[in-house]
Amino acid sequence: MVGTASPAAEIAPHGPLALRVMPMPADLNPAGDVFGGWIMAMVDVAGALPAIRRARSRVVTVAVNSFTFKQPVSVGDIVSFHADVVAVGRSSITVDVHVFAERNPASPEVVKVTEARLTYVAVDAQGEKRAVGEAAPPCAEPPSDKELVLRVVPMPADLNPAGDVFG
Repeated sequence: MVGTASPAAEIAPHGPLALRVMPMPADLNPAGDVFGGWIMAMVDVAGALPAIRRARSRVVTVAVNSFTFKQPVSVGDIVSFHADVVAVGRSSITVDVHVFAERNPASPEVVKVTEARLTYVAVDAQGEKRAVGEAAPPCAEPPSDKELVLRVVPMPADLNPAGDVFG
């Protein structure tokens, strides 16, 4: 049947994982939900990553073709941004971004919270539009969550949190 999608299709990731973050209390709007502008900024960052890889250069956002908020996001949600190139023009790259929130890490409920389509343009070192060119060779896949290792390095006592030497 055209136009119907199963609930499973709605929560299945679309495209590779580009970004995963957890919003903090500073990201809330007055109603207590994560501010939509924060989500929009993260979508722009997540969408730029595959565009940069495809262009093999810097890109700039030229259009937000569509942007739909489907569910609110709360502090403590683990928010995953999946982004995939869907069209390439002479200098432009269009990317779909699908955003999912994991509501409760103890017993995860995953819901689709946002979907967007953005267009980026490849630019050279001077910020001038440039042709995208041939497709980039496939990149090595990023490591899986199980392969990632976090290493905590103690900060010397004579450094401030910005990493500068006191004094």
